[in-house]
Amino acid sequence: MQPLCLVFLLFLCSTLFPQWSQGCHPHDRSALLAFKAGITADPSGLLRSWDSATDCCSAWEGVACDAASGRVVNVSRPGLSSGPDFISDASIAGRLSPALGDLFSLRLLDLSNLKQLAGPIPPALGRLSRLERLFLDSNQLTGCIPSAFANLTRLRKLSLGNNRLSGSLPPSVFTSPFLSMLSLSSNRLTGGIPASIGRVPAMEALDIHGNHLTGSIPKEIGLLRRLTVLDLSENNISGGIPSSIGKLENLVVLYLNQNRVTGSIPPSIAGMVSLQFCRMSENQLTGRIPDSIGGLPSIERLILENNMLTGQLPAAIGRLATLTDIFFSNNRFTGRIPSSIANLANLQTLDLSRNRLRGPIPAELSSLRNLQELDLSFNPLLHLGRPPSWLGQMNIFKLVLADTGISGPLPDWLSSAASISILDLSSNRLVGDLPPWIGNMTGLSLLNLSNNALHSGIPEGFKNLTLLMDLDLHANELYGPLRPVLAKGTQDPLGHYRTLDLSRNRFTGGLDEDVGELAAMDTVESLVVSHNPELGGGIPASMSRLASLKEVGMAGNGLSGGIPEGVLDLARLTEFDVSNNRLSGRIPRHRAPLAAEGFRGNTGLCGSPLPPCEL
Repeated sequence: MQPLCLVFLLFLCSTLFPQWSQGCHPHDRSALLAFKAGITADPSGLLRSWDSATDCCSAWEGVACDAASGRVVNVSRPGLSSGPDFISDASIAGRLSPALGDLFSLRLLDLSNLKQLAGPIPPALGRLSRLERLFLDSNQLTGCIPSAFANLTRLRKLSLGNNRLSGSLPPSVFTSPFLSMLSLSSNRLTGGIPASIGRVPAMEALDIHGNHLTGSIPKEIGLLRRLTVLDLSENNISGGIPSSIGKLENLVVLYLNQNRVTGSIPPSIAGMVSLQFCRMSENQLTGRIPDSIGGLPSIERLILENNMLTGQLPAAIGRLATLTDIFFSNNRFTGRIPSSIANLANLQTLDLSRNRLRGPIPAELSSLRNLQELDLSFNPLLHLGRPPSWLGQMNIFKLVLADTGISGPLPDWLSSAASISILDLSSNRLVGDLPPWIGNMTGLSLLNLSNNALHSGIPEGFKNLTLLMDLDLHANELYGPLRPVLAKGTQDPLGHYRTLDLSRNRFTGGLDEDVGELAAMDTVESLVVSHNPELGGGIPASMSRLASLKEVGMAGNGLSGGIPEGVLDLARLTEFDVSNNRLSGRIPRHRAPLAAEGFRGNTGLCGSPLPPCEL
């Protein structure tokens, strides 16, 4: 065969049948070993297989190479990973080596969720011009985001969230025209959101919540037409919401909560026709809710609580057929509750509490068969008087009508309201007995009837509230022994008290000696029986067994005797108030720094934190 023909044949073979690499490129092997050398702890063995004596392309876990060139294209060693039948949670301690910038063919670098990976992000990573995905989130990285990231012009996804990064939000992260996902959340970034954010038309998800960003939302945000998720929450952003936000017709999630945003909600909000979850709570928004809000055909959750919004609630809300949750608490809304809300057949939560609404509750709302939570509390202008009986025919799980002008005895329709688990009728003008049928409300987990004028003992049927865990009856005129409350039944693991407030009543007797052995009391964290002047006896020694106690309030009673050993030595105890009783003797030793005010007014008590006892 002629030499020329042989050369041609070899060329043809090399074209049709490329040679397969026999191992990874030595430069890439060196770069990865340099990274491993900077790791000080690898308890889960994520890098155990990275051995200089083996081939990094075929034998090293988490490393993938291009078959033809032998160059490393993927490095994936996340701390958290999962499969069809496993979840792996690992960690690594150490620093990122600048040598990673020598992996010139790298397309994926995933070192997320390693927990202990610390130090700065090496600017050398800006040399990875072919990098498409970079995940370094959930570590302890510090310093600034390198300006060299401006060279990562093929980057599609960048996740640096949940670190300790500082400095400003650099325009360099908005240079790749392919960038579709950017997460810088839960860091310490400062400064404003640069206008260059509008230069990444491919952006679909932008999450920079939980930083210290200031300034206003740039109008250029409206250029991100593909955006589906926008989370700017938990920053110090001020200024108004730009009307250009209405151009985000693909946006599904909008979180602006916990900022300092001012001004009104722009009418252009109706342009966000894909919006499902909208949270603008904890800001300084003013003005009315625009009628155009009725043009959100996909909205499910609308959270505007803790602002300064005014005016009447627009009837247009009734056009939001997909709405499941309304949270409008703590604004300055006036007028009546619109009857059009009855059109929201999917509504599960209606929270209009802490406003200036006036009654009555529209009877049309009785058609909301999916409603589980209704909170109209602290709207004194509702003047409910007797709350409508149709509330008892609904499937409500949480009913909160505190300070709504309810008067008279407890409504007897509550006796058949089996679905209610959370009931709060506090700060009203309830009078009469705590009725025997209260024991029929066996689904109760929280009951708050405080700040009323109820006048009776605790009925025997109270023992049937076997799911009750939080009880507040303070500031009534209840009397008799405490035992029906303390010794109620449980339904393991439920029905064990967490909080119990019986203060400012007329209970008599005292705390039973076996209070620390009663099943309902074994997990109580807050026990307050203060200001029951006729509640006497001593402090039971068995209280030392209530290991979960954090707060004890027994001030202003008629307690006598000493404080038993062990009661003050509970591991979680932070507040102990037995002031203004008739206690005596030495205050037992205790580890918690208890305030002296909690022991004053007992002329016979002495010892730390009061003056020492006389020898």
